[in-house]
Amino acid sequence: MNTLYLSAFFMRQALAASRLALPHCLPNPPVGCVLVDHDTIVARGYTQPPGHFHAEAHALSQLATAHGLEAFVTLEPCSFHGRTPSCAQALIDNGIRRVNVAMIDPHPLNQGRGIDMMRRAGIDVRVGVEQAMVARFISQHLDIDPRYQSLKCCQEFS
Repeated sequence: MNTLYLSAFFMRQALAASRLALPHCLPNPPVGCVLVDHDTIVARGYTQPPGHFHAEAHALSQLATAHGLEAFVTLEPCSFHGRTPSCAQALIDNGIRRVNVAMIDPHPLNQGRGIDMMRRAGIDVRVGVEQAMVARFISQHLDIDPRYQSLKCCQEFS
């Protein structure tokens, strides 16, 4: 099958998983993640209630090993440790070989830092897979104003 077609298919599966996060994940954004091995989904995850697994950790928790797998994530994995550890670091520590991200996280503690962390660790990171489709769903749950002047500026997204 065509690589672009498969990438779009898997990101759409991650988007479907993200919808399962609502409403319990709020105020965190509803993120979805699928882990793929040789064109087969082996785990799915989505953002759990605050203080519990983010989508990537939820998917990773379902496997004994994730070394060499490919991840499809609707929003850039977090680079910082808040109520939960960094998802970018979890993907690095688990040996994920490629991460496909639909959108960069506009949260002021992220904004590309998760992408940079993973690339520095040698992970092949692709950004923009099905971005428009994911943005139509997730943007309403993100504060995309660069000044972060809304109520969300006072909430910790982790």
